Amino acid sequence: MTWWKVLGLAGAAGVVATGVVVVRAERRRRAYTPDEVREQLHTRFAQAAAASEGAEVAEPEPRRTRIRAWARRVLRRGRPAPAGE
Repeated sequence: MTWWKVLGLAGAAGVVATGVVVVRAERRRRAYTPDEVREQLHTRFAQAAAASEGAEVAEPEPRRTRIRAWARRVLRRGRPAPAGE
């Protein structure tokens, strides 16, 4: 058997395996009724809301500060290390 035939068979096997995974996922997704999906979404939302109430949200750094820090890091890379370090 030549290498291109082996490559073709491997490609075909990959396509078949991907199809099997997709079909399984689709069957699993269709197994839920709309009411079950709605209930699951409400449960997830309630969990996320409860988690966000207890957590403090940090303010993002100003853009100018992030750019300056980035520039310092980039410019520092080219310098030799100070003596003694």
